[in-house]
Amino acid sequence: MNTVPSLAIAHLTLRLRPLNRALRAAIERQSAFAARLAQPDLSALCLTEGHVRILLDQVDDPLTINATQPASLYPEEELLEDDLRRQAGALGVTLPLDRLVLTAFEQQTLLLCTAPELDRAYERIYAFILDDLNRRFACVDLLSSLTASSKEDSILQRHALGAHGRLRRTGLLVPFGDPPSELRQEFRLAPGLFDFLTGGGADMSRLCRDRAEVAVPDGTQPPPQMGAHEFDHLCDALRGGHVTTLGIWGPRRNGAEELVLSLAQALRRPLRRLLIPELDRPAEIAHALAQQLKIASALDALLWVDTDSLARDRALAPLAEALVDCCVPVFLTGENPWRSVPALQSGAYAELELSPPAFLNREELWSRCLPELDKEEIHAFASRYSLPGSDIRLVSNLARTRARLAGNGVPDLVGNHVAAACSVVTRRSASRFAAPSTPKRRPEDLILPEPLYRQILEVAKFFQLQSRVDEDWGFGRMASGSGLKVLFTGDPGTGKTLSAEVIASILGLSLCKVDLANIVSKWVGETEKNLDATFQEAEESHSVLFFDEAEALFGKRGEVQSGTDRYANLEVSYLLQRLEACRGLVILASNVKDQIDPAFIRRFQVVVHFPRPGLAERQRMWRLAFPESAPVEADVNLAALARLEMTGAAIMSAARNAALLAADSASSSITMAHVIHATARQFRREARVLTPPDLGSYGALLLGAS
Repeated sequence: MNTVPSLAIAHLTLRLRPLNRALRAAIERQSAFAARLAQPDLSALCLTEGHVRILLDQVDDPLTINATQPASLYPEEELLEDDLRRQAGALGVTLPLDRLVLTAFEQQTLLLCTAPELDRAYERIYAFILDDLNRRFACVDLLSSLTASSKEDSILQRHALGAHGRLRRTGLLVPFGDPPSELRQEFRLAPGLFDFLTGGGADMSRLCRDRAEVAVPDGTQPPPQMGAHEFDHLCDALRGGHVTTLGIWGPRRNGAEELVLSLAQALRRPLRRLLIPELDRPAEIAHALAQQLKIASALDALLWVDTDSLARDRALAPLAEALVDCCVPVFLTGENPWRSVPALQSGAYAELELSPPAFLNREELWSRCLPELDKEEIHAFASRYSLPGSDIRLVSNLARTRARLAGNGVPDLVGNHVAAACSVVTRRSASRFAAPSTPKRRPEDLILPEPLYRQILEVAKFFQLQSRVDEDWGFGRMASGSGLKVLFTGDPGTGKTLSAEVIASILGLSLCKVDLANIVSKWVGETEKNLDATFQEAEESHSVLFFDEAEALFGKRGEVQSGTDRYANLEVSYLLQRLEACRGLVILASNVKDQIDPAFIRRFQVVVHFPRPGLAERQRMWRLAFPESAPVEADVNLAALARLEMTGAAIMSAARNAALLAADSASSSITMAHVIHATARQFRREARVLTPPDLGSYGALLLGAS
């Protein structure tokens, strides 16, 4: 029975056949050359004048090399390989050697390094060809000349085996020993690679990769907010060397990644990301950066540096020094500009401020990536999500994958999965200071007086329309801040949290509830850092940011009587600035409006006060509190219960406790007695007393309530 290891070993053996033929030809050449040097009356260790003349004849013309036959499979061997691939496909796997995406020479190199692991006889074969019994493993000399058709071809293959070649950069081949020259450098397989190639072990095709290499997708286009003429002019400046360092600044997800990728595609040069090592000493960081710059220079690649990911007090100084001697164009991207003095002094520094794509640009991107959506759906997603083209393409790919999986053989409609794909793309990382949740309550679950109800729905509409008002109508230029800030005030349980959830549900966004325990820190400056991270997480995930019990953070600034008061006031001042700069929807809920600092009130576009519910609202709340599937007895008088002054949260709690009491008493249904007993408990929780006169004719049921 065929197994993956047996097929993998058979494939390796098959692919070694043409290399074995090349080795035979090399042995013949070496034998003929050795025969010319051999003399029966002299020791093999003796070097004569005749020997030297023969060696000089060999190196006299450096551009010629002994012709070799190409290391390719015969037609019948190709048929055998196709059969092995079919057998592997029947097992639902791909042959390990095929999973490594390699060029023909890279694959040959890997096979020649694998051969001694399969059979030790290859060690002596290599030693004979190299005319040195101490060199038993594949080296640069052997690998670069075995299948080369010319001296030039051999030199190009030597480049591929160099320190900056892909096999060594990705860690597939590991150099060992201390050779006197690069030509004698020997290689071994990376640890675990032999097990992978023979059908066992981890998938080295994913583990062995160049982390700094950035793949440029086909068809990458510059961000729509950049004009075609401006992009072409920038490409010409980079080609001509007039610009060697380009700073691209602006808010996150502003299309900077698209611009960098499209520039790399237009210039037809590889792109590498600068990886900042986690080191403490500046000298060690400088050395690691210099090594990466050498690789980029050797590959004639473009270098991409994300300055926001740098530890500014540790890595920026070594980075500024390293970039002085950089021989390739450098792209600097970040939310805040970082301009090194050497870059400015070079005279070849340029920068641009890239704003997020405007509403019309986003509509165009959504329409291009998801043509299946109708105009209204495209308008809704463009209003809801301020995403660059790269993220919209991710949404498109993910939605199509979900549609294929959900179709049960026939693909489902892509439009049914776009919203879920948006949620995945925008919430790619876990939140540290806020708990994101998917809203479950809908507008019909919200019971408020009609004017207040309309005002809550208006908040969602305002947020959807702000792009049109700010961008198309020009109000954004006049506003001191962006986004939408809302303040809810009122007694506990009056619907503030529920309203925030309903707004998020209407918008199709997640609700990010701030965890105050994780944000507030006793260390000076840590609270501000945590707040900044919280706002940033909400903006990047396109979530509705919700502060409950907001007076704890947004309280009034007081008179400074101690150092603690001064730092508390600094936290409030910073929060004022960060709230105004936030580009998303922020909702604050407070039980005591008077404790909110007056400076915050000015920054709220919408302020809503939630009164305690009236009789009509309480009746609707009691009806909503019992699900349709709940076994409620006909004697439960909701009108009588509605006469009790309770908030919506108290009514929901009492209804659920009544169900628990009924289940605990082994009752098959929820009776009026269960509801009254649960309501009495709710009153006691609120430090109130429920008396029989409050219940009218049902007062007798209150007796015995515990």
